[in-house]
Amino acid sequence: MWQVDPVNLKPSMQELAGKPVFVRLKRGLDIGGFMVSRFLTLFWLLCDMLLAITEEFRVGQSMGTLGEVFIW
Repeated sequence: MWQVDPVNLKPSMQELAGKPVFVRLKRGLDIGGFMVSRFLTLFWLLCDMLLAITEEFRVGQSMGTLGEVFIW
């Protein structure tokens, strides 16, 4: 029988505010930047993030800077 232990993402996500993060998105797109803030939707367990000073990467190579990015 499987046992599910709920995990609270809020404390660990709060620790990332102001630190550099690297987010892997669909279709081989990666975005790196500094996390400004995060928004948690607990019902769907989704995490929206606002990144600043971001840079886009495809297949490990930089494609340029993006500025501020909101990921949802």
